[in-house]
Amino acid sequence: MADPTIRVRLDELLKERGMTLTELSHRVQITVVNLSILKNGHARAIRFSTLVRLCDALDCQPGDLLQYDRPTRT
Repeated sequence: MADPTIRVRLDELLKERGMTLTELSHRVQITVVNLSILKNGHARAIRFSTLVRLCDALDCQPGDLLQYDRPTRT
């Protein structure tokens, strides 16, 4: 059985809003490199203050940004 994961849906939200990662970076005052780490699933944690800024800039709820992927049972 694969491990469960939390997936960050940043790519999907950016596409839906017609926004680039660079534009989001300027709006939330987080480097493009750090946003890229988050977007690509390599972040190990996210601060609530960062989550608040992302939700504000993307006009979304935390549940829109994060998705729980259940493991498949074999």
